Amino acid sequence: MTFTATAKPMHSKQAHYDESLAKNGRTFHWARRFLGQEHGANAARLYAFCRLLDDLADGDLPYGKSRLLTISEDLTRLSLLPDSYANDPDMAEFSPFMQQMGLPPIALRHLIDGLTFDQGQVALQSESDLIIYGYQVAGTVGMMMCPILNCHDRLATAFAIDLGIAMQLTNIARDVLEDAKMGRRYLPGNWLENATPDEIAQGAASQNLDIMRLVQQALERTLRLADTYYASGLKGLAFLPKRAQIAIAVAAYSYREIGVQLQSNNLNWHEGRTVTSTKTKARASLPALRYILPLSSPQTHDSQLHTALKGYAV
Repeated sequence: MTFTATAKPMHSKQAHYDESLAKNGRTFHWARRFLGQEHGANAARLYAFCRLLDDLADGDLPYGKSRLLTISEDLTRLSLLPDSYANDPDMAEFSPFMQQMGLPPIALRHLIDGLTFDQGQVALQSESDLIIYGYQVAGTVGMMMCPILNCHDRLATAFAIDLGIAMQLTNIARDVLEDAKMGRRYLPGNWLENATPDEIAQGAASQNLDIMRLVQQALERTLRLADTYYASGLKGLAFLPKRAQIAIAVAAYSYREIGVQLQSNNLNWHEGRTVTSTKTKARASLPALRYILPLSSPQTHDSQLHTALKGYAV
């Protein structure tokens, strides 16, 4: 089967990458302006490719599953033979950038695993499952952002993974009802008496107090867990160039604000998605200004945060 490259607007490819970020990653688009031209452009290109993988997994583009399989095979081959050619046209276009930046192929493979998992029956059972999923779909992006930002310290990768996991936990807390309506439950089953996605959605519609309380308790645990990973991830910013420290801190604090607002509204998940305005993002970003000051790089990483990730060679 022959695939054609994903259609792009007639104007520059970089404009396409920037548009993808602005449309699908508003918090990251807000933080991008602090990165500077080169790092911002490279980050937008990475985001656009990750978004392409997501669209393929969701079936929003033709031959999505076949193309994801082809891209996975391309990644395996390129890992062994860096000078070989990718069969998928978008992967062929991305591959030189990937090699130039030194992006780890294993991160993309694990990202594809997470995106593919989303297309099946989603009902996570334990905290470990939650952390693994957070790593697959977001911690991997943190791994790839390190070389994008000229950070090649191996220890820094562990902290970048944590920040990605933290942000994904925030996503999960924000989207409980929306996900339940799509038949997905990311909150661990053993945190809410194995309530099914349908029971969660119906519980919101009927104002079932037992379901509402169970989900609120699970959300509280999720946001506490997210804060643990945010704290670790923010420590790792010391490994980044100064401007990148501020930009990633802006993204982290802006994203964390979603959970803060959810908590301030009594964890009212049943009312739908919590959205932060530009004004709120700006206010939440103020703590990032402290990263203007010199930081000391941590010497160790709390390995317990990655206990669930044993076997993923991160």
